[in-house]
Amino acid sequence: MPIQRPSWLPNYIPELQGLRGIAVLAVVIYHCHPRLEGTWVYYASLWGWAGVNLFFVLSGFLITSILLETRGQPRYFRNFYGRRALRIWPVYVLVLVVVYAEAPWFIGPTVTAAIASAPWLAYLFFVQNLFHLALPPAVGPTWSLAIEEQYYFLWAPLVRGLRRPWMLTAVLLLALIGSPLLRLSHFGWLNTTHTLFHLDGIALGSLLALGLHMLTVARRTWMMLGLVAIVAGFWATATIAGGTAFLDTALAVGFAGAVLAAIASSGARNPFNALLRHGPLPFYGRISYGLYMTHIMVFIYFGWFDARMDRYGTAGNLAVVAFRLAAATAVATALWYGFESPILKLKRFFDNRSPKIGA
Repeated sequence: MPIQRPSWLPNYIPELQGLRGIAVLAVVIYHCHPRLEGTWVYYASLWGWAGVNLFFVLSGFLITSILLETRGQPRYFRNFYGRRALRIWPVYVLVLVVVYAEAPWFIGPTVTAAIASAPWLAYLFFVQNLFHLALPPAVGPTWSLAIEEQYYFLWAPLVRGLRRPWMLTAVLLLALIGSPLLRLSHFGWLNTTHTLFHLDGIALGSLLALGLHMLTVARRTWMMLGLVAIVAGFWATATIAGGTAFLDTALAVGFAGAVLAAIASSGARNPFNALLRHGPLPFYGRISYGLYMTHIMVFIYFGWFDARMDRYGTAGNLAVVAFRLAAATAVATALWYGFESPILKLKRFFDNRSPKIGA
């Protein structure tokens, strides 16, 4: 069975940018939830951590789609890892440099003490999530980044080497089923950020990409499957999976349904698609990586504002949340336009469609 992109699937799906915006805003609001206690949004903010699960599903779909469509092309590994490095490393390194260069502000001890005690090898190889390490809060978000990097480091060779779709499907099903079972195991060496605990979301996103490229299914049918998955996943989240080792899997099913529905309905003229394509959500999707990586740094840096607002009760707390969101957005926007975007233009040197590749 050949693997190819369906003719109805556009090369760029703007709705996914909007979903990415929802994911990053959910995470930012989650890290503000103590300040929202007593308000009508408090309960919803407690679920903001699930934005990371949506990131995993989106990343699984997008990256696996790229790998499937380029696996027969020359310089497969060079192009894939080169583009990933340009996307991930600059902001990652910048965050580490700022946090440890300003250690008295972001970490607590002196710069020398912070640098001496930092797990540099773990940072270098993106394995800080695999050990029982007490990461500074300012670099805490790197745990999920490490999971993605480990996954794609291994997944790219598998996509290239396992030529039969059923082999790739078997690997992904193993990951999807194995993650919740490992969460049930309570093995002492598996910490809560371990990669094996969080493979179901990425695996489901990858399965979605594989299915779209492998199965000859009508666009309308994919749309219906997406809607069914949304209902089933979030129903399970709210009922049978809640508080169990299968909660993340249920969320992944719901998010995969949302991604599939957005893909199958891309370009449709309705309020849902318009919300994802235009306005603040796709903007936040565009700056999401920088916002995700720096928002806790921003919160810490402006901690003096929090202290001044403490005396004003709920009104002060809401002012803190609004200020945090505005400041973090400003930093991420500056980071995107002044740092990330210029660097990402170098991706043209790692693209098979670029005439410079053969140079």
